[in-house]
Amino acid sequence: MPEWKISEGLTDYGTALAFMEQRVEAIAEGEAGECIWLLEHPPLYTAGTSARVEDLKEPDRFPVYDARRGGQYTYHGPGQRVVYVMLDLGARGRDVRAFVKQLEHWVITTLGEFNITGHIRDGRVGVWVERPEKPRLPDGTIAEDKIAAIGIRLRKWVSFHGISINVEPDLEHFTGIVPCGIAEHGVTSLADLGLPVTMQDLDVALMRSFETVFSSERFCGETG
Repeated sequence: MPEWKISEGLTDYGTALAFMEQRVEAIAEGEAGECIWLLEHPPLYTAGTSARVEDLKEPDRFPVYDARRGGQYTYHGPGQRVVYVMLDLGARGRDVRAFVKQLEHWVITTLGEFNITGHIRDGRVGVWVERPEKPRLPDGTIAEDKIAAIGIRLRKWVSFHGISINVEPDLEHFTGIVPCGIAEHGVTSLADLGLPVTMQDLDVALMRSFETVFSSERFCGETG
């Protein structure tokens, strides 16, 4: 099992990047064990490797960081649980697609503990929830909002960056970007869905579901 690191308060983004860089290198060299870091950031935007300039609608609103992970623009801020996942894929099957699916499954399993049904959609990164109480989309489909983002990077088969789950962030802060490049869908949170879930509640659920979803036998058996 990896080391679980939980930080109170708000963690500076540059500090987090420096820690991940050092830890990933140490894991790759066999000098440190795997690590999962749970934290919150002050309000900021991050740009992934596929970020489009036009999707940053308010460039002067919050600091903008080049995250060098996969994906497009993402918001981080208080009330959002960021989960940095530093795992050794060299020892876990070396299957990037399977790893991303495990991250998705981990989020969905965790949300399930709060009776939320998360969905994965083709062409849309992250985890989504249906909002039947909202007006349907122009094509007649049920409205959906994003509740979790996923973006990773690999170095020497060790992962870093990871996932973020909206517990109770200020959803208005997302309006400064086109989240993950998708304009036709919204963003939600556990609080927005009417669930009084604390950050500690979510952490317990994440830890409880991790062992099931990321057991070595199951991970290495995934090929899709």
